[in-house]
Amino acid sequence: MGEAEEASVSAGIAAGHPATAEAGLSILAAGGSAADAAVAAVLASCAGETVLTGLGGGGYATYFDAATGTVTCLDFFVSVPGLDGDATPGPMTPVSITLGTVPIPYEIGAASVGVPGVPAGCGALHTRWGRLPWQTVAAPAVDLARTGTPLPAPQAHTLRALAPALLPSDGAVAYAPRGRLLEGGELLRHPGLDKAMTLLAEEGPDVFYTGSVADTIVAAVRGAGGAMGPADLAGYQVLEVPAGHARFAGAHVYGRSGDLNRTVDTLDALGDDVLDVQRPHRAVLLANALRDHALQRLGDTTNISVVDPDGNACVVTTTMGLGSGVWLPGLGVHLNSMLGEGELIVGELPPGARMASMMSPLVVTADPATPGATPTDGTADAPGPELPTDTVVEVHTAGGVVPPGGGAVTALADVTAPVPLPDAEPRATHPRRPGEVLLAVGAAGASRIRTALAHTMVGVLVDGLHPEMAIARGRFHVVGSTAHAEPGVPDDELAALATAGYRIHRWPGLDHYFGGASAVGPTGAGGDPRRGGIGIHL
Repeated sequence: MGEAEEASVSAGIAAGHPATAEAGLSILAAGGSAADAAVAAVLASCAGETVLTGLGGGGYATYFDAATGTVTCLDFFVSVPGLDGDATPGPMTPVSITLGTVPIPYEIGAASVGVPGVPAGCGALHTRWGRLPWQTVAAPAVDLARTGTPLPAPQAHTLRALAPALLPSDGAVAYAPRGRLLEGGELLRHPGLDKAMTLLAEEGPDVFYTGSVADTIVAAVRGAGGAMGPADLAGYQVLEVPAGHARFAGAHVYGRSGDLNRTVDTLDALGDDVLDVQRPHRAVLLANALRDHALQRLGDTTNISVVDPDGNACVVTTTMGLGSGVWLPGLGVHLNSMLGEGELIVGELPPGARMASMMSPLVVTADPATPGATPTDGTADAPGPELPTDTVVEVHTAGGVVPPGGGAVTALADVTAPVPLPDAEPRATHPRRPGEVLLAVGAAGASRIRTALAHTMVGVLVDGLHPEMAIARGRFHVVGSTAHAEPGVPDDELAALATAGYRIHRWPGLDHYFGGASAVGPTGAGGDPRRGGIGIHL
C-alpha cells in the first residue's frame, strides 16, 4: 500500500470483555502493533475472562503482515504430557455440565491437564511482530489481576453452568467469595494471580516452562495424580502451521485448516456462489454446508481480533476447556482440562503430540492489485445509501454504546434476555483497496465456531453490514436435521429451511450457545452481545 492508503486504515480491536478490549486499545494507542495489542488483550483475558480462558490454557493465532501481504498461523494449543516417562496418570473425575436442558459429560482432574501454551504463544507473537517492550505489553494484565474486573452477565450465566468444574480447590475463593456464585457486574478477582502476571511480565514466558512457575505446575499436577513433568514443559514449542486459503464471497480467507477445524474448507466449498444465491434460499445453502453431527458442548473459549494503523491484523483464539480443578497454589492460575474433552482426542496421541481443536482465527483480504483495476464495494446486494462522511458508527456492547475511541465500560447489563435488534440493518459501502484486510475475525463456541464465523462473514461481505450488526443479528445453527434459530432469523428463511427438511427449534433470545464472534474491519469493530463482547475503533 502507498502512504495515502496506509493513513486511511481503520484500526481497532474486538474482544469478549470490555476490559480485554481496553487493554489492547491502550497498547495500540501507545504505538504498539497488532501483535502487541493482541498479546496485551490475551493476557488481560487471562485475568478477566477466567471462566473461559487463562494462562493455563492454549490457543491459535493468525497474523497478517500488511507490508509483505503474508499470513502466518501459529499453533500454541496444549500438548499431551508424559515425555518424562516416570509417572502414570490416575483416573479423571467425571462431571456433568448442563447445556440448555441436556447434561453433557466431561472429565476433569490432574490427568486431564495438557501442557499449557498461552504464555509461549503470547511470547512468540511478541517476539516476531511486537514493537513495544514485553513489560509494557503485559502491564495492563498485571493491573487487572491486581484490581479485578466486573464479570459480564453472559459470563456469569456461563459460570453457573460450569460451577462443578470451576469451584473445586481455589475456584470458590474467586467465583463464590461470599458463599454464592458471582452475578453479572460483580468483581471477579483471583488472589495471587497478580503475582503470576508479575512474574510473567518481569521474567518472560520462559518462567512457565523452565522457571519457578514451571516447578509449581509440575508439583501441582503430580500432587493431584497427573503425569506432567519438567520435560513436558521444557520441550513445549509454538508451531508455525500452514495457512489454509478459501475464496469466499469475493474475498480471500486465510486461517489454519485440518484436524477438527473445518471452517476454511467449508467457506471454500461455499465459494463465490454465496454472492449469487438470494434470500431465503441462501439459508438452505448455509445450513447444508454447516450441518454438524458432533456432540454439542458449551464451548469455553474467547477470541480477540485486532487491526493496527499500518493495516496489520492479528486474531487470537484461546481456551482452557472447563478447567481441570487444579490450581497453582498462591498464583491464582487454573490449569486446562483439554485431555478430558473426548471429541478432541483424534487418533493416537503419544506424549508430546499436539491436540486437535475447532478454533479458527481468520483474516480476510481483498484481491491483490491488478493493473487497471478499480476499487469495488464488495457487496452482493444493492448497498443502499452511502453513509455521510460525518456519520458516527456506535459500538454496541453489553453495557450500552461507546463512541469510537471511548472509555472503559464498567456497567454490564444482563444480555441473557433477548437482545433487541434494529428494524433496519444499516449498510455502508467500502471501496476495497487491493490486498487490504476486509475482516479480522474469530469466534468462540466449540462446534458453533464455524456457524458464528460464517454468519458474521456473510453479514459483512455479502450483505454489507457493519461488523457489530453482522454479529448481533440472529443466527441459526444446524445439528443433524434440526436448525436451532435465534430471534431475528427472518421467517421466510426459517420456512425455506423447513421446506428443505429441517426441523426448526426456536430459542427465546440471543444465547451464549450460538458462539461469540469478534471482528474488526474498515467499517467498524464488533464484539458479541451473547458473551458481553465489545468492539472499539482507535
